[in-house]
Amino acid sequence: VQLQASGGGLVQAGGSLRLSCAASGRSFGTYNMGWFRQAPGKEREFVSSIDRSGTTYYADSVKGRFTASRDNSKNTVYLQMDSLKFEDTAVYYCAADVGRNPYLYRTTVSRYDYWGQGTLVTVSS
Repeated sequence: VQLQASGGGLVQAGGSLRLSCAASGRSFGTYNMGWFRQAPGKEREFVSSIDRSGTTYYADSVKGRFTASRDNSKNTVYLQMDSLKFEDTAVYYCAADVGRNPYLYRTTVSRYDYWGQGTLVTVSS
């Protein structure tokens, strides 16, 4: 599985961006997908996930501002980010959970088997 994230950029606080993550493979519809981010000097942290049924989960820090969605016909997941804050600045990564680590919680980095290259989001204050 190959993942290609895009859509990052520079935006002012209060603005919006939409990230996309395109996946290879014929089984995309069976994957749970996650979004993580990593700010300079910090550990990678969970942002959001969307499972194969379309159920979404969010970190408290982004709840109400970010929305995850997926289009299985395009093998793509999206992360709509609104009301962006300076502290949202980070490299954002998409990840695919193909079911190898089902006993790890969805917010755990190790739950995910494949990772994209990351896309940088910079929010100016």
